[in-house]
Amino acid sequence: MELDQASFAIPVAHARVVDIFERLGVKDVQFIPVEIESQPDRYFILNATRVVKCIDDARSGQVNYWKPEDGQPAKVGTYRAVHRLRIDPTKVGDARIFRTWGWVVTLVVSEDIKEALEREHVSGTRFVEV
Repeated sequence: MELDQASFAIPVAHARVVDIFERLGVKDVQFIPVEIESQPDRYFILNATRVVKCIDDARSGQVNYWKPEDGQPAKVGTYRAVHRLRIDPTKVGDARIFRTWGWVVTLVVSEDIKEALEREHVSGTRFVEV
């Protein structure tokens, strides 16, 4: 597998993915080397360092926020769940890879990154238009 998500939605990428990102000049991403047992190839944790407040609550299927009565004071005001995520592209600016503010389990990539990964037949990815 070339790009996969470990526990807690942490993408793990093959060295080939790192090469693609470097060729594209993608910023706002870190690649942290990791060793995967029984895998001789090089793998990296893909850490998107940019967070964009761009979730479009009205266009998304359903959104729920953490409330004080939920007993998670550090999470109050952030998203508890987002179904059928939609973003407001006017709020994205020049970001090509980012996580959404308040719902960081989602990794968003631009169309050019998506197309490059598909062109290179990178496995382990699933793209959903947001």
